[in-house]
Amino acid sequence: MRSDEVKKGPARAPHRSLFYAMGYTSEDLKKPLIGVVNAHNEVIPGHFHLNEIADAVKAGVLGAGGTPMEFPSIGLCDGIAMNHSGMNYSLASRELIADSVESMYMAYKFDGLVLIGNCDKIVPGMLMAAARLNVPCVYVSGGPMLPGRYNGEDSDLTRGTFEAVGAYTSGKIDEQTLTDMEETACQTCGSCAGMYTANTINCLAEVLGIALPGNGTIPAPYGARKALGRRAGKQVMEMVERNICARDILTREAFLNAITVDMAIGGSTNTVLHLMAIANQAQVKVTLEDFDHISNSTPQICKLSPSSTQHINELYEAGGIQAIEKQLLDAGKLHGDLITVTGKTVAENVANAVARDRRIIHSFDDAYSETGGLAVLRGNLAPDGAVVKQGGVAKEMLSHSGPARVYNSEEEAFAAITGNEIHSGDVVVIRYEGPKGGPGMKEMLSPTAALLGAGLGKEVALLTDGRFSGGTAGACIGHISPEAAEGGPLGLVEEGDIIDIDIPKRHLSVRLTDEEMEARRAKRKSPARDLIPHSYLRRYAYLVTSASTGAVMKDPTNEE
Repeated sequence: MRSDEVKKGPARAPHRSLFYAMGYTSEDLKKPLIGVVNAHNEVIPGHFHLNEIADAVKAGVLGAGGTPMEFPSIGLCDGIAMNHSGMNYSLASRELIADSVESMYMAYKFDGLVLIGNCDKIVPGMLMAAARLNVPCVYVSGGPMLPGRYNGEDSDLTRGTFEAVGAYTSGKIDEQTLTDMEETACQTCGSCAGMYTANTINCLAEVLGIALPGNGTIPAPYGARKALGRRAGKQVMEMVERNICARDILTREAFLNAITVDMAIGGSTNTVLHLMAIANQAQVKVTLEDFDHISNSTPQICKLSPSSTQHINELYEAGGIQAIEKQLLDAGKLHGDLITVTGKTVAENVANAVARDRRIIHSFDDAYSETGGLAVLRGNLAPDGAVVKQGGVAKEMLSHSGPARVYNSEEEAFAAITGNEIHSGDVVVIRYEGPKGGPGMKEMLSPTAALLGAGLGKEVALLTDGRFSGGTAGACIGHISPEAAEGGPLGLVEEGDIIDIDIPKRHLSVRLTDEEMEARRAKRKSPARDLIPHSYLRRYAYLVTSASTGAVMKDPTNEE
């Protein structure tokens, strides 16, 4: 066993003594030691209940003959960190989480790991660690919250609060209505109820094969969620016995499957960053071209909030991610022979899946669109690519030209939007918010939701080298690379320049000649920025790479 390195033989007597101090017995130490990584805390609704999942996991491990040993992981709530300096730390925390899991594993040499997370950066951070360490691992999430209710209709964080802020500042609702909406939007523990980043990546973990079927859609309050945790604890023991390791599962074909399902469900643009980062740790090559190629040949057959009024619990009742996989597999769009944490193949896992509600899971003949939910754009504004959730863009905005309204920070843009300074036809440009420029590539849910709440979702586009929440809808184009802080062309745009957007043709440009852009580049001065106050963000800004490569850290052995 891997754990023999810390528990077996005369030289490990001191180590065993320290285990005995915690109440473990010699019989416990003869069994496989399973690390249970629990991201529970009291500051994220998606993680508030994870101790219940951890208890179920540990019961599963014990019942299958292992010894579970729990340790924690940090976690940030993007909703609470949104629109202030806390958001600088959100994407950056992904690396801390991966590094902390690595540190604990290397110190204790666990025979296997069960990773328990739920929200935006915690999930990919844990999966990056699993891929990096290449040991038997099962990931299990805390599940989605149920939607709230307001005025007899389902509500959620985006529609019920973030967009309501825009409606309030534009005079469409009063303060009491805003209060009523905020008090009813989020009613249970769990990840936010739409197909936002957390739920998208939890669904894709299931598709990758590193999580059990049902991981992405079983609601947090349901008993089936605890049962899933118990099965995860049991299953990691089978993986240890069979020595099925993370990279046996996280193959290039598995990532292509995940991208395909991502396109079919219209997932968050953040999955582009996260899937590439996990693949990087698995030593698998995944590029923006893979996303765009698959998008061009994959219909979008599911559309949940923020792009519709439907929620994750409805997808669960309609057959879950398994039903979507089965439909794609039958159409020859997935690799069905890949091993998963069940010990069975993808095809075996979904063999009996059925789409029970065609209002939620459409047939290919009734697809929302012939192409996938995400698109990669290029042009003189994005030579290395940009990403848009095309499934959430109104038809009127799929092609749009308009004057640039230029802001050098999210805060400046948000003030302009809520101050009613943005008008129909404008293209809001938010720059110097990329991985290095932010630093941390802040999410832009507040300004995008404010535009929708103000009734401008079908009239105004927004561009940024930052990124968007999974709760974002509208003509919002992010991940523009190279970012402005690294000399990207977004930094050359001036107030009033005409921006051309053509999502069907995958094009994003500013109406400037190459000569005009070079002339501006020669005179360019970056805006004065406050010094990064804390050392972690300084290190992060120095080491982080482009969004076009997943915003991963530089490899010190490869400085190219």
